[in-house]
Amino acid sequence: MKSSLMKLRENILPVLLSILIIGILYSSPLLAFERRTPIVEAVQKAGPAIVNIYTQEAPHSVQNPFRNFGGKFFEPFLRDFMPQMESGRRSLGSGVLIHPDGYILTNEHVIGKAVRIQTSLVDKREFSARLVGSDIRSDLAIIKIDSKEPLPFLKMGESDDLMIGEPVIAIGNPFGLQHTVTSGIISALNRTLDTKKGQGEGSGKGAIYHDFIQVDASINPGNSGGPLLNINGSLIGINTAIYQRAEGIGFAIPINYAKRIVKELIQFGKVREGWLGASVQELTQEMREYFSLKPNQGTLISHIMKGSPADLKGLQSGDVILAVDGRKISNRLDYQERIATYAIGSQVGITLLRAGIEKKISLEIAPLPKDFVERFTQLKMGLKVTNITKEAFNRYRLASRKGILITEVAPNGAAGQMGLQPGDLIRQINQDNVSNLKQFSKAVIEGRNRSSMLLLVQRGRNGYYVTLEM
Repeated sequence: MKSSLMKLRENILPVLLSILIIGILYSSPLLAFERRTPIVEAVQKAGPAIVNIYTQEAPHSVQNPFRNFGGKFFEPFLRDFMPQMESGRRSLGSGVLIHPDGYILTNEHVIGKAVRIQTSLVDKREFSARLVGSDIRSDLAIIKIDSKEPLPFLKMGESDDLMIGEPVIAIGNPFGLQHTVTSGIISALNRTLDTKKGQGEGSGKGAIYHDFIQVDASINPGNSGGPLLNINGSLIGINTAIYQRAEGIGFAIPINYAKRIVKELIQFGKVREGWLGASVQELTQEMREYFSLKPNQGTLISHIMKGSPADLKGLQSGDVILAVDGRKISNRLDYQERIATYAIGSQVGITLLRAGIEKKISLEIAPLPKDFVERFTQLKMGLKVTNITKEAFNRYRLASRKGILITEVAPNGAAGQMGLQPGDLIRQINQDNVSNLKQFSKAVIEGRNRSSMLLLVQRGRNGYYVTLEM
């Protein structure tokens, strides 16, 4: 009996000792340290600066169907039955603190319709936020929270050296699940996203965005505005959209592009209109053959405005623009949309073809000059305009006081070729009403990069639409 117990003890003791050793090892700080992968460290570094955003939008107008039958009597019932009359629609998104003073970078479409913005941090602190500035064209916005205590923040990193296949981490608020982390790789760079074709869900509607980072990290509704990090925890992008017809495809705005916009939004509340002063046109097949260009390659400079950055740097009519900051230009619209992404003061590298030789020129985006609209109107539209004064009303025997009065028309200009005359009134530009020079200037600036403008013109008591090709 004793020998059996001794043998049992001899067999059990090593097993118990092994279990004890394994338990010590697996509970040791050393093993926990080994589990701290770069992704874990990146998330712990950035996590405190991630913000969950909850917005309340203005309620839709719900008409009281009983308004003609003692309507006020039924309103309490309607408020209980249709609470959206008071509360409005709620939506959610994400953002990232980029400054200790409480500035938060997010998407414009996250807060664009908000009447109230609430935020929460990973430490459960909650803040009301106010809008500092937003830009629909870039789909970026800055909101701000105020705190008596220091706020964590994440410095903006670099996105010009990103590599396809590089690991990335997305953090956000998908479906209201706070501070959710997903990981993947960069699938592609410099993607163009055309929301007019339904290619993006989440980003602004009816717009074309360039140079997106494509990732396979899961990006779902609520992730918009959240940070895209590299393996070092550096902020390299802002998660913006998911592809509607596929799983595992998401897009982010490169942080170097966002930097240009952030400065303008914080300082001015909007992105000021800038220019280079080079008007461009499409290349015909004959022109491409003359310049030995391939299809979808380049756009031709047709005019340089005096005193503009393009003029001061020596750009000339007849130059072919091949690339902007190393990104190939395929046509007129491609060039204009890329230039529109640069804020005032930004440096832009232009690659052009002149007399068969490629040249590279660096220019700085300048503010639109005060007389830009006047010069553009004369040069590109071929007319002069003014507000409707009492004297002009009587002189031209106008039938209306609404609109902008055409006073001069260049016979060979775009307006002259369409048959416009002095005394005609411009009532709309691209379907925006224009009742004074301020509204006219705004509409011209917004439409200056289009290849045409749609005008509603009134002559006498008759109105008609004309399209000015520019």
